[in-house]
Amino acid sequence: MQRVPYSPERISVAIGLCIVMLAAIPRYMVEGHETRQTLLLIALAIVLGAAAVQWKMLSVSARKELPKLCQRLALMLLMGALVMGAWHALFTDWISWQVFISHAATCGLLFHAISLWWGKRE
Repeated sequence: MQRVPYSPERISVAIGLCIVMLAAIPRYMVEGHETRQTLLLIALAIVLGAAAVQWKMLSVSARKELPKLCQRLALMLLMGALVMGAWHALFTDWISWQVFISHAATCGLLFHAISLWWGKRE
């Protein structure tokens, strides 16, 4: 059986990756990393384009799964913010909000991807 190269799960992870990239932009703006910011915006456009193409290839039934996966992603992003907030409160000095949202979004996306992987294995 051949695996399909697109699925609603992959699209939800791509959307999460776009959120992580958007969350990193303020950090690069404040720190003055214009080159990294430009590369990040180029990568964002590529990932958005790939996600849009994959969405067009989905069947109608698979498209109906995407809102549920996006809600799951939002929940995991919130959980990532709570975990990183607790982590930084307990183990680090105050960091900027730009670094915090970048770390929180990354943590949330990791939670989302791992939860999808565990869900498939069971």
